[in-house]
Amino acid sequence: MKLCLLFGLLFFPGVGWSGEAAGWPQFRGPNGQGLAAGGRLPVDLGVDGVLWKVAVSPGHASPVVVGGRIFLAVWEGGQAGMVCLDAATGAEQWKASVPGAALGQVHPTGSEVAATPVCDGQRVMGYFPGFGLVAWDLAGKELWRHPLEAPFVVNGSGTSPVLAEGKLLLCADQQGGKSYLISIEPSDGRTRWRTERPGAVSNYTCPVVWRRGDRADLVVSGNLQATGYDLASGAARWTVGGLEAVSVCPSPVLGEGALYLMSRSLGGGAALPAQMEALLLAADIDGDGRLSRAEAVPLQKDGGFDFFDRDRDGWVGKEEVAACVAYLRRADYGLLAVRDPAGAGGDLSDTHLLWRHQRGIAKVTSPVLVEGKLVVVQEGGMVTATEAASGKVLFEKERLAPEGAGDYFASPISDGRRICFCSLRGVVTIAEVGAGLKVCQQVKLDSPIAATPALVGKRLYVRTRDYLWALGE
Repeated sequence: MKLCLLFGLLFFPGVGWSGEAAGWPQFRGPNGQGLAAGGRLPVDLGVDGVLWKVAVSPGHASPVVVGGRIFLAVWEGGQAGMVCLDAATGAEQWKASVPGAALGQVHPTGSEVAATPVCDGQRVMGYFPGFGLVAWDLAGKELWRHPLEAPFVVNGSGTSPVLAEGKLLLCADQQGGKSYLISIEPSDGRTRWRTERPGAVSNYTCPVVWRRGDRADLVVSGNLQATGYDLASGAARWTVGGLEAVSVCPSPVLGEGALYLMSRSLGGGAALPAQMEALLLAADIDGDGRLSRAEAVPLQKDGGFDFFDRDRDGWVGKEEVAACVAYLRRADYGLLAVRDPAGAGGDLSDTHLLWRHQRGIAKVTSPVLVEGKLVVVQEGGMVTATEAASGKVLFEKERLAPEGAGDYFASPISDGRRICFCSLRGVVTIAEVGAGLKVCQQVKLDSPIAATPALVGKRLYVRTRDYLWALGE
């Protein structure tokens, strides 16, 4: 989430981004890589480094910064909406609401507005899972609406729309065999193509574009595998396995000629108790051969019951338990690198895997690739760095001391040298990664940070629970 220079004129080797707008136009910036080429993280995060802060309504959606404007999805008065702020001062320029955009189920630490908007320099577009897609011009005039069926996503939707080479793209993975990938025309909201993903279940990642010469693959990281789609038609080209079965959160990273994928929710199928079926069915207190939500105590955390209740009838039967346990046992986890498929298709798991490891893997945050190193922050503020070319772990679980403990929902971002980490405790850390981890600056803001920040030039925009901050020079 960040920026204010000409990304249409910049090129990240191996990333394959063709930018539609100058600035930080979508989740994790150009092509979702968390890199602000030409940006510079502030060296002073103290009083002198606070340029302004303004109160904002709650939400986990990240700020988008284009053309001197900040766009922010908000949840206010039981209603979703979009706010436009002046990037120089934080002053509100306009606000718009989206009626009927409530989404029924959200995790206690989640948000009704987790989807980061996207801006192509002419319009800003937001995804509101309880309604669909909405576009406004830069002055706040609504341009079009594209209603979509409200998805049933365990713990609430966490994906965001992205822009790629003139296309608006959304991956709406959910329960019930209703997952899909859709391409929308930004100018009028019409559907260009839609590809069903019936085997996919709830995940929280965003697609990225892997361009190599005249070939462009839209890569979606989801349950059990990542899939490469033809960007022009939406046709599936290839798959790579080795991911978790549920709750895949980290988005793909590109660079050094490779694709990098990461996941860790349950810790892979091998982490499942060998007698899970017996343990679950032993909770059948009334002996009717099925579990109610009240009986299924082991499944009440983090949407477990809803995952097992595949037909959503409010009960989990023996067949559902057996099917889900078998499905979960197919899972794996870790950080892995995939070489260029070139013209290859089908399952590339055995032929194109460069390396993988299972050390220092995060559940929620995405990696960032800086100076040939993949950097990951996980719970507790522990950072692991891996050499992207070889998969060698350079250091593992070094702490963002002294204040950087706690959970991390915001993904790290970088200016190409330093890295910014933001914790759920509200601590912003600027660090460098070499042979080890060096903390350069650290400051505690007023409230929790769940949204990934934005870097625009020399300004860092950080959304806390209660405020949007501009830090910099």
